Amino acid sequence: MKKFFKLFYTNLFLTGRLFTGIGCCVVLFILAFFFPWLGIIPKIFFYALMTLVFFDLVMLYRTAKGVFAKRHAPERLSNSDDNELGIFVENWYPFNISAGIIDEIPVQFQKRDVWFKTELKPRQRKLINYVLRPTKRGEYAFGAIRVFVQSPLGLINRRYTFDQAETLPVYPSFLQMRKYELMAISNNLSELGIKKIRRLGHSLEFEQVKNYVQGDDYRTINWKATARRGDLMVNSYTDEKSQHVYCVIDKSRAMKMPFEGLSLLDYAINASLVLSNIALLKEDKAGLITIAEKIGSVVPADKRPTQINKILEVLYKEKTRYLETNLELLYNTIRNVIRQRSLVVFFTNYESISSLQRQLPFLTRIAKFHLLLVVFFENTELKKLSEEPASNVEGIYIKTIAEKFAYDKKLIVKELAKHNIQSILSTPQNLTVNTINRYLEIKAKQKI
Repeated sequence: MKKFFKLFYTNLFLTGRLFTGIGCCVVLFILAFFFPWLGIIPKIFFYALMTLVFFDLVMLYRTAKGVFAKRHAPERLSNSDDNELGIFVENWYPFNISAGIIDEIPVQFQKRDVWFKTELKPRQRKLINYVLRPTKRGEYAFGAIRVFVQSPLGLINRRYTFDQAETLPVYPSFLQMRKYELMAISNNLSELGIKKIRRLGHSLEFEQVKNYVQGDDYRTINWKATARRGDLMVNSYTDEKSQHVYCVIDKSRAMKMPFEGLSLLDYAINASLVLSNIALLKEDKAGLITIAEKIGSVVPADKRPTQINKILEVLYKEKTRYLETNLELLYNTIRNVIRQRSLVVFFTNYESISSLQRQLPFLTRIAKFHLLLVVFFENTELKKLSEEPASNVEGIYIKTIAEKFAYDKKLIVKELAKHNIQSILSTPQNLTVNTINRYLEIKAKQKI
């Protein structure tokens, strides 16, 4: 009995409607002192209100389990994407109810307004959908679902608590990866900003001899096959396959800088995942290396169906470190791991020309053996400052410094080009598109 009463009063909440009724009672009792003709009206109102409260209690508590609620969530969440979750709720009362639903979402979101209001008829079921956008990889702990139920009288709330505690991992943006994958399969990558790049010349990989059709390049005519068949025959070529594409991710302190809630490291991880998947769709071999003051993870290039999942699992665990990148160690690792000429896409960040010059000797040594593509970030906040008009002396200083840093970024591109190193200077939000465009361009020009 003691346990019952504890559950009773801990889950009982008074509503604004009840407080309004009590306020009206107080006003009537006060007025009865000044207007005797009110008589017993205040008492009648008070007892009527208490009677309604009693009936409301009976309606809500005579059913042991009046509602049911359950969270519908995916097995894992995608970082930086809108992930759809749902709350399934069912009314087991024999009358209409109003329900207020609170889902205890992980503390990482810092949101305390996940509150849903709905109306349910007897035996009615509903699925309430909502969206969460995580900005960090890792484990996210969800708590209970709490449902506050009102009868049609609406004088009290009964709270139901459903233990729906679960921990969901937040992986690199696999939703973005799937989006690019579907577009690549349907040849609609241009809708995502990927350019259609004309293939220059012929690849070296022969595919078949086929009949000539109008529009085929006459330079591909196979005269021997034509003489044997008596019809014009042409050689058909295909893109070279099984080329090695390595994404090298710098996870030093230079990649900790945030942009729209996401660190530069996470932007690089998301772009690497998409690029690796596109490379596998092109039947190339995708690999991965992560580096800071020491080597993090090494995934040798392969094109097996399980390769993208292996890369995804490795990227999920990567975290920013706070020391400078050891490029000498990276060079030695590349020489030991990568045995043939490959495309090496190095995701890093340089804020000044001096930071590049410290690493340039090792970059040039890597570029002697592989096609090196250095991808670094444009500082969009400094760009905004450089474009804003200065209204005072302090503003002039800030604008000048911002322009100096922006100019350094352009100098870095030129300095890399002097040493025959390709580069991409990209805003974080356009990183994936720009990287894929450059990869397709390199494939079309057969530079690997």
